Amino acid sequence: MPATRVAVPMLDLAAQYAPIRDEIRAVVEEVFDSCRFIGGPHVEGLESELSTFVGAGHGIGVSSGTDALLVAFMALGIGPGDEVVTTPYTFFATGGCIARLGATPVFVDIDPVTFNIDPEAVKAALTPNTKAIVPVHLFGQCADMTAINAIAAEAGLPVVEDAAQAIGARDAGGGKAGSLGPIACFSFYPSKNLGAAGDGGMITCADADLAHTMAIMRNHGMEPAYHHEIIGGNFRLDALQAAVLRIKLKQLDGWAGARRKNAADYRELFAAKGLAEADGAPGGPVTLPAERAGVHHIYNQFVVRIGDGKRDAVRELLRGNNIGCDVYYPKPLHLQPCFASLGYSAGSMPVSEQAALETIALPIFSELTAEQKEAVVDTVAEALVG
Repeated sequence: MPATRVAVPMLDLAAQYAPIRDEIRAVVEEVFDSCRFIGGPHVEGLESELSTFVGAGHGIGVSSGTDALLVAFMALGIGPGDEVVTTPYTFFATGGCIARLGATPVFVDIDPVTFNIDPEAVKAALTPNTKAIVPVHLFGQCADMTAINAIAAEAGLPVVEDAAQAIGARDAGGGKAGSLGPIACFSFYPSKNLGAAGDGGMITCADADLAHTMAIMRNHGMEPAYHHEIIGGNFRLDALQAAVLRIKLKQLDGWAGARRKNAADYRELFAAKGLAEADGAPGGPVTLPAERAGVHHIYNQFVVRIGDGKRDAVRELLRGNNIGCDVYYPKPLHLQPCFASLGYSAGSMPVSEQAALETIALPIFSELTAEQKEAVVDTVAEALVG
């Protein structure tokens, strides 16, 4: 009978918080002492620091990653009759924000190795009604933005990067997620590599006029006070969240480096057991994440592929051993009931559908110990080979 293994959470925010506890508490107290809870120097400071970090010209703090997408689409004038090309293998907000504005999400399939949107599928889906292209930098690895930007430029279309999972990631050309297109959207949901103490988001943008428009839109389209040339909404970022994020931003590169070290350790451990090829090539019962040449993956998630119908058995044994895991995403967007009217059916996006059946995310947070990583791999091995 296998020995009892150490418990491994999917994410350990308490371990992340402990070393910066005093600094976080001090800045929260500062905000309360100032009583400036909306806007103010911490929001402005985060906008400047984060836009500098990603190499974009402007930052607009907003209330969530979802609202970042919504404001970006509103600023581009996306609405009824428009089509927006994106991936079905992503969190719901990507497609949901398109539909909320009355536009039509046009889903195209993904690359089977990186799980990111397939540029050739994007090109084939463009029509005269296409208003924008929305690649998602999934799990912390940039989509092929060189190819996507070339397609967009030829068609005269804007690109909105959904960079919710990819802060600090770099594409093969060296540019960071958030600076690879005219607009990019980030999420600061607590599970992200840069997570707030609640909800929060950011838009980065190269164009000053467009950035100004989005900054007005997040505050009901109001400028000056009680004057509204455009319609917006309440999409403001709280000062408390901005203050916490400014502290955490200073740690981000170190945390990402630890995640990359954990990914490298997993590769060695899986390869040593003969379960996988360390470079992510197919071979063995487990296929590890593959990095495109020249990219810098920041591992928001460490997602492996387990074929032959064995993924769910692995998940069951991991959970039975108190080891965190999750499936991102069990049902692609084109098969969600709310999008049934778009006419997609099972088999429409075969690569996305196969990924939904075979992938599982393993713990990758920065503070993972060697014992915890070994427990994860040993349990996967037990599920697959006994």
